Amino acid sequence: MNEGLTEKCILQRMQSLNTRISSAFSGCTGLSASRFRLLQELLATEEVSQSALQKSLGIDGAAVTRHLKQLELLQFVNRRTCPDDNRITLVSLNENGRQHVNHFLQANSEVVEGLFAGFNPEERQALADMLERMHHNAQNL
Repeated sequence: MNEGLTEKCILQRMQSLNTRISSAFSGCTGLSASRFRLLQELLATEEVSQSALQKSLGIDGAAVTRHLKQLELLQFVNRRTCPDDNRITLVSLNENGRQHVNHFLQANSEVVEGLFAGFNPEERQALADMLERMHHNAQNL
């Protein structure tokens, strides 16, 4: 088989897999992957500035603001102005958000278990190693 064709097939499969995983994940959480990542980041901390959250997630400030507004409407997060500096917005996960994140983590575990069904530990490690190399290569594009 033509090597370029094999690589094209691999990339098409990866894109298809990404779409299916995103769909399954959104189906069990009701949230986009980026909003869920934001919630996970908040779960790990008491309170954080919106700009620090943006930096740790590696997404632009406007996207963080949009995500937080939606999560605030869902009553998952609280935002307040920093008492020492009115330019800073502080964000925290509230109790309702914590309960939902813990539920989402359980649902996500079930999706991951299903995804890796039939893979032995060596196959999982080999896949992780190959994906890490591809990730590294992609950074140099």
